[in-house]
Amino acid sequence: MTLTLAVELLALGLSAGFLAGLLGIGGGMLMVPFLTFILDQRGVEPGLAVKMAIATSMATIMFTSLSSVRAHHRRGAVRWDLVRGLAPGILAGGLLAGAGLFSLLKGAWLALLFALFVSFSGWQMLRNKRPAPSRQMPGPAGQFTAGSGIGLLSGLVGAGGGFASVPFMVWCNVPVHAAVATSAALGFPIALANTAGYVVGGWGQPPALPGAAGYLYLPALALIAAASVTMAPLGARVAHAMDVAQLKKAFATLLFALAAYMLYKGLSGL
Repeated sequence: MTLTLAVELLALGLSAGFLAGLLGIGGGMLMVPFLTFILDQRGVEPGLAVKMAIATSMATIMFTSLSSVRAHHRRGAVRWDLVRGLAPGILAGGLLAGAGLFSLLKGAWLALLFALFVSFSGWQMLRNKRPAPSRQMPGPAGQFTAGSGIGLLSGLVGAGGGFASVPFMVWCNVPVHAAVATSAALGFPIALANTAGYVVGGWGQPPALPGAAGYLYLPALALIAAASVTMAPLGARVAHAMDVAQLKKAFATLLFALAAYMLYKGLSGL
């Protein structure tokens, strides 16, 4: 690995860790576009570059989420009752995505799917429409169904689930700081299920680069994970110092920027 690549991956890990703590997104929304670019610049076929970026990003979230959720938990912001309700569905949806659908879809279509859902999530946060006061989180069956959808979408686009779980919880009148903290806690089961699926789905995939194992790019995984866990607690502290309006605007702005890049990658790969 070159020094330039190592520096790029460490910088990406620091940024992703900070945003994971700040917005509860697991860092995948930042890592997927930038890892796609890094792999593309090193000659990896564009469709495979998207898949490797998604899989590697998801694997790093296992480490980032643990660091982030500890910081949120110390402030009493995590709704562990919602974690218990949503996690089983998330595991089911993540395994389905990682072991099945992910391998079948073209990288370009995955990039477009990423752009579509990230844009929708950003719009929902930016419009700041107040949910009906009577709306609450659904019961066990509804939470399992919602969790399955979050896990499935997360596995297909390589994000930690915050792009779907935060707007969903806010829509159900969960305060935004609690939604961000709870999303951080959900990042681990999302990443665990999907990474296991990627390993199964990518079994036998010829390595595209030295250090690649199936869809996982192990050097990137190691460096990004090491850097991200150091920055996630700082992001969590900043999140709790921001007011609700600032936090929503920051979340939406990031989503739109990343969606635009992945839309370009998806359209250019068709």
